[in-house]
Amino acid sequence: MEEIGVDRKKLPQCGVERFLLLLDGPWATLIVRELLHSPRRFTELREALPGISAHTLTHRLRRFETHGLVIRTAYAETPPRVVYELTPLGASLHDILYAMKAWGEAIPDDRLAGG
Repeated sequence: MEEIGVDRKKLPQCGVERFLLLLDGPWATLIVRELLHSPRRFTELREALPGISAHTLTHRLRRFETHGLVIRTAYAETPPRVVYELTPLGASLHDILYAMKAWGEAIPDDRLAGG
């Protein structure tokens, strides 16, 4: 995990901290959400996530690949085709993301509007 600036000797013991270490920021969770539906190409992910920069998407996907959440498959075609899909570890986030979705949908609109 040194790639993300963490000393292996000081890895958090708390599961919540470990979760946040790998899925920091909103884009990370939204990328996983999209990959839960099916494997996707880079351009499909960019289209599904308006506002994400190519740099951020590339960085997150590389990080996920490094930490075993995503598999990147490059096909020897013209033009080249690269597909990203969740590993079993990445797919295990399914219940967590759906719990987050249900929780978020249960919040009344007036709470989000500051009322």
